[in-house]
Amino acid sequence: QVQLAESGGGLVQSGDSLRLSCAPSVRTFSSYALAWFRQAPGKEREFVAGISGSGGITSYLDSVRGRFTISKDDYKKTMFLQMSSLKPEDTAVYVCAAHRTLAQVVKTTSDAYDYWGQGTQVTVSA
Repeated sequence: QVQLAESGGGLVQSGDSLRLSCAPSVRTFSSYALAWFRQAPGKEREFVAGISGSGGITSYLDSVRGRFTISKDDYKKTMFLQMSSLKPEDTAVYVCAAHRTLAQVVKTTSDAYDYWGQGTQVTVSA
């Protein structure tokens, strides 16, 4: 069973930055496409950013493109989401997700992912 350990959430002010980390307990890190989803109170879960197993393909939600950057460190077997210029509307629980695939694509729907973390709270005050 794959487990995903997330960290890095917190309470920040509008305009601040945060970096989220996700470390899946997998043997072959490059065989997994990884993504971040988020869910705000009263809203549906939405795709935020994703990265292919090779790291060569990334995808972003339109509202975070240019402010968030997803990356991965194969040596540390860790994925990162660098969030800058945070806005109150970014407030949500951010959840890491993974699915095993050799295809170099990034899926943006939650049903494509087999493994999920517990989530980390990000709160941005105005």
